[in-house]
Amino acid sequence: MIFERKSRPFQEKKKLSLGKTHGERKRQTELRSLHILIYKKIFLKKHKEVSEMTGTKPQPQTSEAWEGPPVRCWNPFNSIKFFVFCHGLLQLAQLLVSGYLKSSISTIEKRYGFSSQKSGLLAAFNEVGNTALIVFVSFFGSRVHRPRFIGGGALAAALAAGLMALPHFLSGPYEYSDSISNARDDSSGPCHVRRTFYNSHQNCTHRESNGNQEVFPILLLGQLLLGIGSVPIQPFGISYIDDYASKRNSPLYLGILFAVTAIGPGFGFMLGSFMMSFYVDIDKPGRGAELTNKDPRWVGAWWLGLLLAAGFLFLTSLPYFFFPRKMPKEETTESTTEAEPGEEVKEEKPKSDPLKDVSLTDFLKSFPSIVLRTLRNPIYLLVVLAQVNLAAMVAGLATFMSKFIEKQFTKTTSFSNMILGGVTIPMATLGIFSGGAILKRLCMSVKASARMCTIVVFVGILFAMPLLFIGCSTQNIAGIYPHRQRGPLECSSHCSCDAEAFNPVCGSNGIEYRSPCHAGCNSTVPDPDRTVGKVLNYTDCSCIGTNGSHGHAIPGTCGSQCSHLFIPFIILSTITCFVISFSQTPSFMMILRTVKPEDKSFALGVQYMLFRVLAFMPGPVIYGSAIDTSCISWGKKCGQNTSCHYYDLDIFRQRFLGLQAFFIFGGFGCYLLTYLVLRRLQTRQQLEEQQVGGHEKEREENSSMSQLLSSKSREVQCSLTSV
Repeated sequence: MIFERKSRPFQEKKKLSLGKTHGERKRQTELRSLHILIYKKIFLKKHKEVSEMTGTKPQPQTSEAWEGPPVRCWNPFNSIKFFVFCHGLLQLAQLLVSGYLKSSISTIEKRYGFSSQKSGLLAAFNEVGNTALIVFVSFFGSRVHRPRFIGGGALAAALAAGLMALPHFLSGPYEYSDSISNARDDSSGPCHVRRTFYNSHQNCTHRESNGNQEVFPILLLGQLLLGIGSVPIQPFGISYIDDYASKRNSPLYLGILFAVTAIGPGFGFMLGSFMMSFYVDIDKPGRGAELTNKDPRWVGAWWLGLLLAAGFLFLTSLPYFFFPRKMPKEETTESTTEAEPGEEVKEEKPKSDPLKDVSLTDFLKSFPSIVLRTLRNPIYLLVVLAQVNLAAMVAGLATFMSKFIEKQFTKTTSFSNMILGGVTIPMATLGIFSGGAILKRLCMSVKASARMCTIVVFVGILFAMPLLFIGCSTQNIAGIYPHRQRGPLECSSHCSCDAEAFNPVCGSNGIEYRSPCHAGCNSTVPDPDRTVGKVLNYTDCSCIGTNGSHGHAIPGTCGSQCSHLFIPFIILSTITCFVISFSQTPSFMMILRTVKPEDKSFALGVQYMLFRVLAFMPGPVIYGSAIDTSCISWGKKCGQNTSCHYYDLDIFRQRFLGLQAFFIFGGFGCYLLTYLVLRRLQTRQQLEEQQVGGHEKEREENSSMSQLLSSKSREVQCSLTSV
């Protein structure tokens, strides 16, 4: 009985608890099913949006296999970091091509007999295609699949680099005048008495008579295609990164790309230094084994570097065809909450597309008015003109500085490119970064930035002016310099030398002759330790001997005899580039701070367009034309002028570096005017503020005086009332 009394309440309690548990369990099951259904719908919706952004087909999810959010496999093509890595490699490859072409321009000039003006036109022609299409790139913005357009442009640039190497395979082997193995005659070698004067026109082929006229159009077409292919690479890449990188990492990514842009041409010049040490016909066994890279007839393997750069461009273009048109916004560790799907899609819209609702026709119609409106800003116009002057100087120096060093200081092409790529360009890059660091450290205003640009360019003038006097005069060249002589020399008139021969020798008397034949040399001493055809010495030279005895000559040029001035020249020129490059970052900041926020994109676009039209296109042509005016002996082939053999080095230096000083003075004048205009505007603004402040102070005094008068009048009224 006791057990029954104790167990009955327990059984009732157990029944109640079991009933309560069953009801709660039923409600919990229903809530769980509802939560699962809601979570599944949210997940599938988000998964579908991500699939649409990445371009992948969403996989169907079944309720049996689904147990929550699946673990996603990491796709590198959905990572903005991987895009930055790929874009850095692509920009390096693109700048490798442009830098390499400038490093080999003098070699191409010598190989195909171009004038320096023609070489300058070739170097600048890629800007034609770039300038023609940059307006359309500004319009389309994010309306197109930017990664694929970048990849397509890179493929076009790779094709262009390969096309520019094509003339090497279309033309025959490189032919030069020599002393033993001349394929047609040895009239440029030792003296041989002939009954008739030698005429080199007799054996000219049709190709040689045309002067390789088909080569130049191919090179121009390659440069044009290179400019067209380069159009979408930088603007589309920068806008894509800015759209999908986090606000914290975006400056870092863009800084990496700008650093690559700065050092890329240096790699091109270093590659040119390496390739110019190989003979041009390295793929064609035969002649050339007796030449060294110190020989003035030497031509390096200019085409080989273009093929390597084209292959590099092709490989770096392939990943862009796998990047999505839209990418998920990069998430940083600081973000604690995940954005809603609607917000995420909204964030992915490009931030720099103010022309989304404007048609192409309306854009083209309004573009001139936009340009004029932008140029009406005096600060913007002066800063851009200053940058145009400095950019024209850089374009000309980058194209022909290697040739200047070769001729002025008798250095090889390989060595000249190594100095430019390993010393001058890195120091200019360091100057750009240093200017940006100073700007950030001192938090400079627009006026302070203009003052800084004016000062650094003026200091650059102080270092640039002495360069006009550091150089060499032309060596004594028989019949050419310092006294020009028409016709053959009397001492070698019996040799019937080829008037077009160019195989320089340096006589024991210190005078240079165009060939052993022109020196009247009758015999040779072969080099026993070298390849067959290598001459160690020329002897029994009638034009060199003194007091009735015949002298001797050694192969090669006598040189300018002032190699001791080379190091001071490089030091001063490098310091000049380093100091002037300080102005680049402050000048860009002045442009961004003096235009309206809605006009910044247009202002930068107009700036780059003016760079190309007024600096990058005419700059190399102007420098090349100035160099041609200093030529004193043109090479000839089949009766037609080819590249210049000898320059008046004093005129060469004065006109080449005189142009540099002219453009630096132009930049200095524009920056100085910018500073004066800003100071005047600031003074006017201060006067207006003082006038406004004076009026306010006068109003305050008048109001206080009126209050005082009213209080006095009340006192008088009160006293009268009391009386």
